[in-house]
Amino acid sequence: MNAEARRVTRATGQIVAPLPNALYRVALDDGHEIVAHVSADVRMQSIRLLPGARVRVDLSPYDLTRGRIVGLRSAQER
Repeated sequence: MNAEARRVTRATGQIVAPLPNALYRVALDDGHEIVAHVSADVRMQSIRLLPGARVRVDLSPYDLTRGRIVGLRSAQER
């Protein structure tokens, strides 16, 4: 794993709305809103992402308003 991959910040949030081009608006638990796309792993698992779903998000180290949805938040994490 390279140094760039280790700098990713993980956060949790809730999907607010789907956007065009497979993007989602996500409200993070700390109050910020970001625009996130779905990771390939989530896309391969055919997980349905609906408004209100709790998700885990990796934030870009370069632009903290953009991120990648890496999975649904499980019941144990609540």
